[in-house]
Amino acid sequence: MKVEIYDALMKRQASRRDILRGTASAAALLGVSGVMGGIPGMAFAADDLRAQLLQIPGVGKGSPTDADWQKVGELCLGPTKANVAEGEFAGVELTFMGLNNQNLHNFLFRGFLKPWEAYTGAKINWIDLAQADYNARLQQSIATGTVDFDIMEMGAPFEGDTAGRGLLDEMPEWVAAQIQADDLVGYLKPPVGTWDGKTYRVTIDGDCHTFAYRKDYFGEGSISGMANPPKTWQEVNAATKALAGKTDPLTGLPAYGYLDPLKGWGGFGFYFIENRATAYAKYPGDPAWLFDPENMKPLVNNPAWVQAIQDVMDLIAANVYPADQINADPGTTAFSQFLAGTGSMLMWWGDVGSSARTSDTSVVGDVVGFGINRGSDRVYNRKTGAWEDKYNEAPNMAYIGWGIYVTKRVTGDEKKRKAAWSAAAHLGGKDISLWTSAYPSGFQPYRQSHFNYDEWAAAGYDRAYVEDYLGSNADSYNHPNAAIEPRIPGIFQYYSVAEDELAKGFAGQYKSAQETADAIAAAWEKITDQIGRESQLKLYRASLGL
Repeated sequence: MKVEIYDALMKRQASRRDILRGTASAAALLGVSGVMGGIPGMAFAADDLRAQLLQIPGVGKGSPTDADWQKVGELCLGPTKANVAEGEFAGVELTFMGLNNQNLHNFLFRGFLKPWEAYTGAKINWIDLAQADYNARLQQSIATGTVDFDIMEMGAPFEGDTAGRGLLDEMPEWVAAQIQADDLVGYLKPPVGTWDGKTYRVTIDGDCHTFAYRKDYFGEGSISGMANPPKTWQEVNAATKALAGKTDPLTGLPAYGYLDPLKGWGGFGFYFIENRATAYAKYPGDPAWLFDPENMKPLVNNPAWVQAIQDVMDLIAANVYPADQINADPGTTAFSQFLAGTGSMLMWWGDVGSSARTSDTSVVGDVVGFGINRGSDRVYNRKTGAWEDKYNEAPNMAYIGWGIYVTKRVTGDEKKRKAAWSAAAHLGGKDISLWTSAYPSGFQPYRQSHFNYDEWAAAGYDRAYVEDYLGSNADSYNHPNAAIEPRIPGIFQYYSVAEDELAKGFAGQYKSAQETADAIAAAWEKITDQIGRESQLKLYRASLGL
């Protein structure tokens, strides 16, 4: 598409969408009667572009391939062409560090960026990391001063470790305009992605944990005996125990309830005990649920957290998990178990919803429902030191989403710097993000424009399904008692050591949930003292808005 045509179409898009935002799909409003087949080499309106993207390969047509990723990347080059001349980055080589989870993340980025490389002349070299290795690799680079990458995929919790140490390059203003940053959902706007008033992040993901459940397990006459899916963690545990010994109605294999990941995942597994804990520990109106904002003392061994750990230990003792669950990390619970037909309940990042309907590995797409994090029929008030018998829910904004960041390695070389930011902006564009939200990518909806139900329905998603799935994300993002983690240095040091201690507790090496929690708290105290309690407390309070 020629740049001048793209610019004209974008103006057309803005003028009509600003008036009609939040109603029927823009394509329908512009009088488009259907989606054109194939990928014709022709100019089409920006709304048609979005419809076109969602037909690659099409919902129900199997998992996307590298060829599909490249088609998406090619169709979304318009904004790049508006800011970069063809061949402008010839001779530039960039190193990109990111994940290779489930053949997603970096694998898609390669496909998306191949057309970008062909147009700009730049070359990208890749550092691929498993999720369990990510934190250790990043921390080693920081500690040894050997940052060997120009661009990296990173989550906002690491901003304290990177931006706080002066390792990142500040985002140029033209990038924010290209990616249309104002379209982000509220909780992903500044201060997320910023440090000391400077912006460093191109957001490519939202990241909140949502509840997925099998509808064929619940309802009148169902094997669970429950008319509705569990609303609280107390009911989750009760249902999990009640399902022991029954038969899965879809697969004919043994039925299971909730799937707790009992194996660590490089710090990322800690988010899953958080899901249980936030319902107990995140008291309405109190932003603190990890540390005491007066002295940085850990809250992880208070009665609320102990109850969350005890919940898991109770299910281990009841022997109601699938075999060898002690070695199941979160990737296993989502992709090898739940989507493949094992288990009936799961907390995970929202992209399980798109994968359920568009991945070759999923067998549960027709029977999955969604909701926000489960609540609790009582909540712990840390200020009074007492439980209160009232319903509480607190969605876990786990990881605050992936972003693309550019490191200081490019600072001072303006050609290389522009190339790095152009690559980041291409991956974080508004239209490409719709595709990554709708298809298996490792990412979930995170822009206001992602919640246009008509676009998803036109792509082939069942309308009721997508309202359920997208609604669980939107309800989590907008919840008044959402649990948002702090962007402080060392946050994954805390999480990683917590995983280690939890593993010991789940394996029976500690006598109780309280002893396990106390071990985590003691380890966290050491980390805080090593980093510096005064500075950590200051940054923690700032992250809470105190």
